[in-house]
Amino acid sequence: MQWFKGSLIVLAIALAQTAHAQGDVKSGSDYAEAVCAECHAVKKGERVSPHERAPAFELVANARGMSEMALRVWFQSPHPSMPNLTLRDRTADDLVAYIMSLKQDRRPRNGS
Repeated sequence: MQWFKGSLIVLAIALAQTAHAQGDVKSGSDYAEAVCAECHAVKKGERVSPHERAPAFELVANARGMSEMALRVWFQSPHPSMPNLTLRDRTADDLVAYIMSLKQDRRPRNGS
């Protein structure tokens, strides 16, 4: 019985992580353009944000140690230079998926 309870807990954690990982990149991009672009550079290749203290999303995505979990924690923490946003789970999933899609592949290429 103890084994069964432990298995259920592991399954629940795995399902929760999978659910978070399934945000829609296009919806996240649309949200970023509509809401975040007033202060942040939100498109791939944009490095300078309209607001000097707002980091470009591509820079955020490529920051050392950046992960989906780190972004989720960031969205849930208040920041003095940012409006107090409350993102619905689906919106947060989509925005995280979009920002993480801006992450550059850092694996070495063959022959380079």
